Amino acid sequence: SSGNAPEDDAPNRYSRTERTTYSRYSRDANSSGSSLPSNTLEKRIEELERELAKERQENARLMKMAQDKEELIGKLKEEIDLLNR
Repeated sequence: SSGNAPEDDAPNRYSRTERTTYSRYSRDANSSGSSLPSNTLEKRIEELERELAKERQENARLMKMAQDKEELIGKLKEEIDLLNR
C-alpha cells in the first residue's frame, strides 16, 4: 500500500503546478506588453501541454514498471523463504 501513496499524490501535484505555470504565463504576457503575438504564446502553450502529456504517459509507464518489479521482488523473496525452509 505504500507504493500507491505517491501515485495518488502525483495528479494533485501536477495540476497545482500546471495552474501556477499557466497563471504565470498569463500574467507575464499581459503585464510585460510582450512583442510576441498571443497566438504564438497559445501555440507554445499547446506545444508544452502536448510535451507534458507525453512526459506524464512516460512517467505512468515507468511507475507501472517499477511497481511490477517490486511485486516480482516480493514474490521471489517469498519463494526464497520457502526454499530455505
